[in-house]
Amino acid sequence: MTNDWCGLISKQCCARWAGSSAYFRWMFVLLLLSGAASLSAQTLPPVPATAHVNLIVLKSMINPATADFIHESIEQSADEGAQALVIQLDTPGGLLTSTKDIVQDIFAARLPVIVYVAPSGGGAGSAGVFITMSGHVAAMAPGTTIGAAHPVASGGQNIEEDMRKKVENFTASFSESIAQRRGRNVEWAKKAVLDSVVITETQAVEKKVVDFTAVDLQDLLRKADGRKVEVGNASVVVKTKLPQPADTTARVVQLDMRLKHKVLNIVADPTVAYLLMMAGLLGLYLEFSNPGIGFAGVGGGICLLLALTAFQVLPINYAGVSLLLLGIGLLVAELFLPTFGLLGVGGVVAFVLGSLFLFDAPAQEIMVARSVIVTVALCAGLIMFALTMLAARAWRQKPVSGTGGLIGERGEVRVRIAPRGKVWINGEYWNAESDEEIEVGQEVEVVALHGLLMKVRRATER
Repeated sequence: MTNDWCGLISKQCCARWAGSSAYFRWMFVLLLLSGAASLSAQTLPPVPATAHVNLIVLKSMINPATADFIHESIEQSADEGAQALVIQLDTPGGLLTSTKDIVQDIFAARLPVIVYVAPSGGGAGSAGVFITMSGHVAAMAPGTTIGAAHPVASGGQNIEEDMRKKVENFTASFSESIAQRRGRNVEWAKKAVLDSVVITETQAVEKKVVDFTAVDLQDLLRKADGRKVEVGNASVVVKTKLPQPADTTARVVQLDMRLKHKVLNIVADPTVAYLLMMAGLLGLYLEFSNPGIGFAGVGGGICLLLALTAFQVLPINYAGVSLLLLGIGLLVAELFLPTFGLLGVGGVVAFVLGSLFLFDAPAQEIMVARSVIVTVALCAGLIMFALTMLAARAWRQKPVSGTGGLIGERGEVRVRIAPRGKVWINGEYWNAESDEEIEVGQEVEVVALHGLLMKVRRATER
């Protein structure tokens, strides 16, 4: 009886629901959805009134120092609970190896990273293109440019023909993968590498290379707020504005480079590190060859330590270092051994080869500028040539001091030589002998010297 009654009620309810208008049914569904949305909104934590955004300013070449600075800034910002990290970028480019490290750090960041190409008149060239496109949010200031990402060697030279195509294809695919990851213009990313195209901030927004333009940092934070980005494997909403008062941006805290980064930013250039090493070795050589100079040893030691500091972050080829040290050793040996240039020529050859092979990087990305190597090698070669000529001239000249300097000198017979006697030469009496008799007062010329006995002959008229 009871079961029949319950079944009858259920059938009547279902019949009424089926017979109700579509309007009420859709209203019921919308109410359920709005309730779920309100519950999910309540679970989002509000932006705290003390929220802050960290800022770093990069206005230099991209090198291992800047890569390490960005890495530390991302980790510090995540640990401090910053809402985002803003990288204000103005760079002509830099090393591809350091750029790859920066891109990897941004992809692995635990908070949104906003790349802002600024100030007006600046730009993101070469390596800056990859860094800008890798940001969770990318923006540019009015009057800025982005592009020209064609790979070249560190000294600005074109890469050798046999490696150029390989490097271009790798860099183009690297640029494409970044654009795909961030949903940016893949075709333009490829052209920036292969065709070295450069565009303005307006064109960058139109082509979807960056997200928007911002006149200043506050405008950047206002426009970035509320954007959904992928941080790791999670979807995150960028929160760079405060709830109260309205339209107020989060507090900006600027992070500065540590002294280590500032020093590395200067000396990490391959050419600078190379010149520092040369100056250090020259200073130490001068100090050891002329003890007591002081400033040469101190300055050389400082330069050498700075060069070694740079070598810690640069890929060093130890075969190149060995050749370089061998060349310097041969050049120094030439100063002390009368080889008439043989060691010097070998030293210059080893020196040049060591300079060319000093850095171990693919496609000659990191290398000492060829002009610097040629200049240093020419200077060393000229010094060796001058020293060789001076040594040869000194070898050809007769001695001017000591017993060897008496050969060819002239004096006066004071005791008759028959076959031995005494002569007066350079204010001294000398025992002398001759194959002929020579009377007192006559002039004689020294032919040889045997201990304290001179071999003389009658002097001829001049």
